[in-house]
Amino acid sequence: MTSHLTLREAFRKFWVDRRHKEIPPISLVPKEDPTTLFTGSGMQQLVPYLLGAPHPLGKKLYNIQPCFRAQDIEEVGDNRHTTFFEMMGNWSLGSYFKEDQLSWIWELFTEELKIPKHKLFVTAFGGTKEIPRDEETYKVWQKLGVPATRIFYYGAEKNWWSRAGVPEKMPAGEPGGPDSEIFYEFSHIIHNPKFGSKCHPNCDCGRYLEIGNSVFMEYKKDKDGTFSVLPEKNVDFGGGLERILAAINNSPDVFKLDVLSPIISQIEQLSNKKYGKEERETRGMRILGDHIRAAVMIAFDGIFPSNKDQGYILRRLIRKMVRLGKQLGIEKDISLALVPPVEKIFGSVYRDLSKKGQEIKTMFHAEEEKFRKTLERGQEQVDRLLKNISPSQSKPEETYGKMAFDLFQSTGYPPEMFLEDLREKGIDISPLAFNEHYLKNFSKHQTVSKKGADKKFKGGLADTKGQTVKYHTATHLLHQALFDVLGKDVRQEGSNITSERLRFDFTSLKKPIQEDIKKIAGIVNKKIMEKITVTYKMMSREEAFKIGAKAFFKEKYPDTVKVYFVGNYSKEFCGGPHVQNTGEIGAIQIYKLEKIGNNMYRVYAK
Repeated sequence: MTSHLTLREAFRKFWVDRRHKEIPPISLVPKEDPTTLFTGSGMQQLVPYLLGAPHPLGKKLYNIQPCFRAQDIEEVGDNRHTTFFEMMGNWSLGSYFKEDQLSWIWELFTEELKIPKHKLFVTAFGGTKEIPRDEETYKVWQKLGVPATRIFYYGAEKNWWSRAGVPEKMPAGEPGGPDSEIFYEFSHIIHNPKFGSKCHPNCDCGRYLEIGNSVFMEYKKDKDGTFSVLPEKNVDFGGGLERILAAINNSPDVFKLDVLSPIISQIEQLSNKKYGKEERETRGMRILGDHIRAAVMIAFDGIFPSNKDQGYILRRLIRKMVRLGKQLGIEKDISLALVPPVEKIFGSVYRDLSKKGQEIKTMFHAEEEKFRKTLERGQEQVDRLLKNISPSQSKPEETYGKMAFDLFQSTGYPPEMFLEDLREKGIDISPLAFNEHYLKNFSKHQTVSKKGADKKFKGGLADTKGQTVKYHTATHLLHQALFDVLGKDVRQEGSNITSERLRFDFTSLKKPIQEDIKKIAGIVNKKIMEKITVTYKMMSREEAFKIGAKAFFKEKYPDTVKVYFVGNYSKEFCGGPHVQNTGEIGAIQIYKLEKIGNNMYRVYAK
């Protein structure tokens, strides 16, 4: 079986040989982007460059980006859905276009990775009233030897990309373009008629698996609703590492691949159950395997379990692990047993993961033990509530929402767990309706918090409103002031900036006290009053470190970087944007300091 390490190296070498530069993957938790909780695609950091900004590494790029999609949590359990995944990508920023891209991808898949040609099917954009169908792509595929019987045209819903969606939803000035997908056929899987009378590449029956998608940024929508061709055309390719690995190994079950199989093997040993033998148990093992892997990678990026934002998702993953473990007969220490296989899988890819392994195990174990006590308190009450309820006697959704609220108030039993209890009982209830009625019983503060988190799941570009930009620049001053007052061991752990306030997380061996916070605020406001000019300079990464520019330790920086200077006071790796001088910021107040972990602290300012 081909390993994920072999695939990574083959992918890297292929693009390096074609003079592409590797762009370091960004953090799984995006820095300074309040609109999205997690990085959800390989192109997330490339959007400004696909829209026209010059990239410091040039026009031909590639990388492998770790991603997490919280919206897929409920989809996990079949043989292909996961929450954490890695996206393999390559980009052309005005260099090459359709013929080169499709020829190279075909060569990568069929010659370098040895995927049988007869197993591959491809698609092209079928056109709309305003935009012609993509016959150029069709002809390129035919030239490469793909027979017409394996080339399929689809409409804009399947084969068009823009940030706004299909062409009619695009605003004036928005760029977009057709795409061409590659599907692998698992010919041994029999088509299920419930998904349609005929099977085809975009069928959901499981026979076909999308393994790559080349987006061609070719058009711009004009004010009159028509489309014109962009003067500079871009390529954005993305292919899931697990999916490509599944095709290479002709395995429709990603949980049998070495990016997940060591975890599944450990679950088999702990539960004394066999993967694949019984459907319900297999589904539980898949969810458990996915969730521990995702949880470890989120924690590796500095997130800890909490009731807000990324911490809430991490807490939810750990709680589901505990609950599923109990159903599989694993009654204790599930975190201690399942973190090591994740380290084994990714230790050589993310080299600091093993160093943080013990810290992650300790954190997960504490969360696990706390939740087991919550389950013990709540499970008996849940059993009583549901004892005499059957699917045929189900109650109004409002009643279940009230039940969930009462359970949480009295025992701390999580509402999402109660929703799963209802589903296991066979009671079909809409999650949206359930949440709506649950929230009606909850406090205004919690309702607002929940709605804010839901909005962030949608993802998008960072907010660049005027006040947000001011707070962004203020974090540079704050970072340096922390360094000045608390010492040289201060290290940035993350930040979250909105137009209402800034939040800055850091580690420090010295515990900050209120007197320190006053000094820090005083320094920041002094620098603001001095109206210091803010500039930036492009330089090599080595030069930036040599001059002492501060860096976000979780980021992997490219060879050429942008460094922002606040006069002679602060210099820091950053992509911007910033004010032109500190006087534009206005006085700020640090209004909250809290401890969020071992030697980890969080400050809020506005």
